[in-house]
Amino acid sequence: MKGALGLIEVIGMATAVTALDAACKNAEVVLVGCEKVIGAGKAISVTIEIVGQVAAVKSAVAAGVEAAGKVGQVLSSHVIPRPHEELDKLIVQFNAAYEKKLETGKSETHHA
Repeated sequence: MKGALGLIEVIGMATAVTALDAACKNAEVVLVGCEKVIGAGKAISVTIEIVGQVAAVKSAVAAGVEAAGKVGQVLSSHVIPRPHEELDKLIVQFNAAYEKKLETGKSETHHA
């Protein structure tokens, strides 16, 4: 990958959505995944995974962390510039899992 992978881990979905909104408004990045983990400090942590050009991801992560910190707790953030090509496989998995979640959510919504 010639770009970068950015990660923002927060407590709670509202904080994650706030981080993602700020990140996407700040720079041209693409959401490739969103992972929930139950039990991070007796709460639910949410990690958003974004990709884009290195400068864009750095700027987006910084903006996301700042915005998220105003409404909730940020656990960690990290930018991996020009990750090794093996990480491309992980990014593809993130994206596939995220797309599957979106499709599952759409079908459940239609049946409700």
